[in-house]
Amino acid sequence: MKIIPVLDLQRGQVVRARFGLRSEYRPIETPLSPSSDPVDVAGGLLRLYPFRTMYVADLDAIERAGENNSSLLRLRTSFPDLALWVDNGARDIKAARDWLTAGLGHLVLGSEAQADLGVVEALTNEADVLLSLDFRGQAFQGPPELLTNQDLWPHRIIVMTLARVGSAAGPDLERLARIYSEAPDRQLYAAGGVRHLADVETLARAKVSGALVSTALHAGDLRAGDIARAHALCAI
Repeated sequence: MKIIPVLDLQRGQVVRARFGLRSEYRPIETPLSPSSDPVDVAGGLLRLYPFRTMYVADLDAIERAGENNSSLLRLRTSFPDLALWVDNGARDIKAARDWLTAGLGHLVLGSEAQADLGVVEALTNEADVLLSLDFRGQAFQGPPELLTNQDLWPHRIIVMTLARVGSAAGPDLERLARIYSEAPDRQLYAAGGVRHLADVETLARAKVSGALVSTALHAGDLRAGDIARAHALCAI
């Protein structure tokens, strides 16, 4: 059961995400780092625990308001053994393949950025590609047929409940259970609402492979021992 820290990047800084309201995000203040610089924050997280993977959302690229490739390159250079799962709002095949060729990390295709099935269909079998199924409330963000055409889903799926991000509301267990029932052969990763080890244990019992976590790490609600315990759990 993987705990995967989250870095939300906006204008070159790590910001604190809450409820998916991106216009209200502000640079993060955390006891783990002296600043909101991505390398500082990532370093603080790695001092807390030797994570092997981090998820990065390039919010500027997702919102079509720029990009944070220079920050991603700094992260890659500073932590060469760290796997980065990056959602950069990729919405066309050429841009996605160019980004993969650049070697900055694994590419997360966010459903909210997709106009149709073309990019996901073209990259379904790429080992370095994940799909994020994005939800606001009960509404799926993306082409409706993407949610119902499980044959196009790659092996790793993030279930992103944006309203629960930074909310301390607990993970979206009902939605995760529904998606698992539709694709039990995929690895599912929960995003949004994870508060503490008890939530992680609940997710493991629900056969979820991992959780994307931010607030609980910076607040000290998931400590090094909890993370070690989580990683010893099997989502079976």
